[in-house]
Amino acid sequence: MKLYGFHPVREILRSRPHEVERVACAASAAGRRRQIEDLCRRHGVAFRTVARRDLDDLATGEASTDPPVHNGFVAWVRTASSGETAATDMDLVVLLEDVQDPRNLGAILRVCEGAGVGTVLVRDRGSAKVGEVAVKTSAGATEYLSVERVVNTARTLEELKQEGFWVYGADAGGDAPWTADLTGKVVLCLGGEADGLRRLTRERCDLLLGLPMRGKVASLNVATAAAALLYEAVRQRLTD
Repeated sequence: MKLYGFHPVREILRSRPHEVERVACAASAAGRRRQIEDLCRRHGVAFRTVARRDLDDLATGEASTDPPVHNGFVAWVRTASSGETAATDMDLVVLLEDVQDPRNLGAILRVCEGAGVGTVLVRDRGSAKVGEVAVKTSAGATEYLSVERVVNTARTLEELKQEGFWVYGADAGGDAPWTADLTGKVVLCLGGEADGLRRLTRERCDLLLGLPMRGKVASLNVATAAAALLYEAVRQRLTD
């Protein structure tokens, strides 16, 4: 697996340097190169500086007219992150269903890490993978998150309910989040870009939450909605 970008490469060198096989840096990325080079030297990771054009070729494995956006840094990693270094609030869980755009997924994961989410559950079928694009968009947040793939969303929610969790689903027509009690054991469910939550998932939610739209647009991007809903939960949990 390859990681692209300064922040993802820096974070994996900080959290899992033993999983990094090698790092390449564009010669033009002089401003941040020293940080990455120092981390590689400290952990015994192979490091090399190359021309940006050569890095484009290394990043794709072959010459390409459309190389990935690496911002001057690429790391080759043995395995994907297991999230072993994180989990600050195990009573706060996020379930993602059918989020198909890896950039949206990465943005949501970045929000989840910032909000201290304990576990992120991703429906296996119909969802983007936590791959190179999602990891880069997360700005390294995936290194500190526990992300699990689940097969059956409805069954997973039933199991969480048996453990004492309250399940809240994001829906444009739902109640304002500040009217709900988001302290305690909470699961926040977010649906895909096109159709939102699936019917069976909605039926298993104890309450649907929505954000009042006072302008002319009808809805928000799923990552933006995730940030607003999660930080209302954070506000309540910090003041509880």
